[in-house]
Amino acid sequence: MGVATLMAGSALNAHADEALKGGTLRVGILADMTNFDPMQFSSVNFFLIKNLYDSLIEYTADGEPVPSLATAWEIAPDNMSVSVTLREGVTFASGGTFTSADVAATLEKAKDPERGKNVYATTSIIAGWDTPDAQTVVINFTQPVPSRQILDLLEFAMPIEAAGIDTVETVPAGTGAYDLVERKVGQGVQLAANEDYWREGEPIAEAVDFTIFSDDAAASAALESGSIDLVYGGTARSAQRLGDAGYTVFRGPGPLVQVFRINATREPFTNAKFRQAFNYLMERDGMLRVAYAGLGEPVALPWAPASPAFDAAYLEEFAYDPEKAKALFAESGLSPEAMSDWTLLVNGSDQASVILSQIVQASLADAGIEIELDVRQSAEWIEALLGGDFAATFAGIGNVQKFPSRVATNSIYRTANNPVFGDPHPFPDYVAAIEAVNAAVAEDEVKAAYDKLNRVLVESAFAIPTNSYDVGLIVAAENVAGFTPEIDNLFVARTIGFK
Repeated sequence: MGVATLMAGSALNAHADEALKGGTLRVGILADMTNFDPMQFSSVNFFLIKNLYDSLIEYTADGEPVPSLATAWEIAPDNMSVSVTLREGVTFASGGTFTSADVAATLEKAKDPERGKNVYATTSIIAGWDTPDAQTVVINFTQPVPSRQILDLLEFAMPIEAAGIDTVETVPAGTGAYDLVERKVGQGVQLAANEDYWREGEPIAEAVDFTIFSDDAAASAALESGSIDLVYGGTARSAQRLGDAGYTVFRGPGPLVQVFRINATREPFTNAKFRQAFNYLMERDGMLRVAYAGLGEPVALPWAPASPAFDAAYLEEFAYDPEKAKALFAESGLSPEAMSDWTLLVNGSDQASVILSQIVQASLADAGIEIELDVRQSAEWIEALLGGDFAATFAGIGNVQKFPSRVATNSIYRTANNPVFGDPHPFPDYVAAIEAVNAAVAEDEVKAAYDKLNRVLVESAFAIPTNSYDVGLIVAAENVAGFTPEIDNLFVARTIGFK
């Protein structure tokens, strides 16, 4: 099969060894975006974020930090601060000059529980910041912070122009390689090359046109007919088929973990035994095989295998065991009627989620629990997901290969301002475990903190991981090349061109 799985390497620029031509890059996607705020780090926005914005630093495929909008950074010997030197000569889409004032405004937004969105959880370690001059930002921390966590923060920080922060949801305000031309809700997004972009020789393509397709089959058919050049975010099954047919399949270094999210504020999920039963109800090997064509790894914790908190022993401890699940259902003390009195929200635009939901529905039926599926299309499902308007649903989570507390950037795992659980958080042991991970610097403290967090996760059971999988799979025509690895598998168009 023509699958290009990126191996560890030092270069972010994947087109350096071949001269590629420009033109209009036509990209098929399967879901509409939510808004243009880079702090809205939802997978449906992954096709846009790194084309409209740049990070302070980037990671190579093997996790090595390299300069981006920051040309240098120095972590204090006591790990209580980091001094960041900003790149000169960078402009925003508006034409405004990028300075430390923009980074300060971005940090202020990120620290706001209402405006910080997915980034807010990562800012709990920040005590404040100073901007001694236009090209320097010093970020101060509340306590000594592990170096990797500091680097993750810089990589996740995508500066927004201070003047554009209040309107960033509707008007992009970044330094990215492309500018917005037009968005047609439900149809697509058009971008044009930023003529003043700071990276020499980039972007290669003069324009990028994103078209939204109703499903993966329609996007694949468009690729095969030549009406688009690549599909971003298609299914593993289509990738397998098209790879066998000679198309290029690019798998990046940043998988997601599929998680059965549980709203523990709703009956019957307020019952801990009932929730814990789902640890044993997931037939992870079969789910991976059927829903993702085997591309990924079974997991019982919300970490990809590359995460420092990954522990393979949990996969064995919480292996599929319907009898243990039934025993916990019985121990819950709930009646069959109470256990069946909920619906499973399903993202009907995601074939894998539909399959996984049907598998869980069948497993519950075998245990005497009959539930209905509430299938909604992308926009309506996302609204329910981000609003906490569900009893349970499948949805992927990111940042699972980075510092473990970064899991709290995902809505179901947020320790504060959680859209599902609200405040105060109903699982104080989980909040304390995240705080302990953030505070652990010595090697023995780090391992103990990871072990405690993992145990709390399976006992609280408000989210049941099933498998890692490739988000942002790229399937492209043979004349398209220059794919750039991105640590979260966000789509990077600036290096892509035509042979």
